[in-house]
Amino acid sequence: MHASHTVLPLRLDAASLVLRGNPVVQDLSFEIRKGRRTVILGPNGAGKSLTLRLCHGLVRPTSGSVSWLGPARDERGRHAMVFQRPVLLRRSAEANVVHALAVAGAPRAERKARAGEALERFGLTAFATRAARTLSGGEQQRLAIARAWALAPEVLFLDEPTSALDPAATRAIEEMVEACHADGMTIVMTTHDLGQARRLGDEVLFLHHGRLHEAGPAADFFAGPRTAEAKAFLGGDLLW
Repeated sequence: MHASHTVLPLRLDAASLVLRGNPVVQDLSFEIRKGRRTVILGPNGAGKSLTLRLCHGLVRPTSGSVSWLGPARDERGRHAMVFQRPVLLRRSAEANVVHALAVAGAPRAERKARAGEALERFGLTAFATRAARTLSGGEQQRLAIARAWALAPEVLFLDEPTSALDPAATRAIEEMVEACHADGMTIVMTTHDLGQARRLGDEVLFLHHGRLHEAGPAADFFAGPRTAEAKAFLGGDLLW
C-alpha cells in the first residue's frame, strides 16, 4: 500500500454523462472514503458500470466533476479496476501479472518476484505457467484480481466480479475481495446481488435510471430504505 499519503476521498460533484445524446448518468454527487467497502447497487441498466468507469477515469463526465484529494499526477496508478469479463493477454498467468507490473513502471528486477507473491497470496501458484486464457471463468477472474493486487492500489474497483460465476467461484472471489480490503485497499464494486452487497458492503450507493436514489451505510439501507425505488428493488420487484 501507499502509506505516505492518500488520494482519497474521491468526490463526484453533479457528474453527468451523455452518450449519443442520451443522459445515461445524471447529477451524481457522492464521496468514496478511505478504508470503506462501497457497493453500487441497482437493476440492470441503472448506470452502475458507467459510474465505476467515471470513478476510475475511463470516461470523463460530460458535466460536473470527478476529483481525487491528491493532484492528478498522484492518483494515476493509485487505483485499479477489474472488469466483469477479465481482460487477459495470450500468455501465462504469471506473465500477465508481470506485464501489468511493467506497464505500471515497477522495476524490472522486482516484477517476477512480485508476480509470484500475488499468485501465492491467492492460491494461484499452480497456474503460473498455464496459458491464462485456458483457465476457467472463475480462475481467470481470480487471476485478474491477483494482478490488480500486485499493483498495490489504494482503491480497487470491481465491476460485477461474480455475475457469471457459480456459487463456489463466487465465494472464492468474495474471499479475495475481503483479503484485499484486509490488506488496506478501499473497495468500490458494482453488483445486482443483494446477498453479496449485504456480505461485503459498508456503504451502499443505489442507482436507478442513472440517478443516485440513496447513499449511506449498508446496514441502514437494508434495514429501512427511504425511497420507493429502493424498497421495490429490495423486495424483488422488477424496476424499469
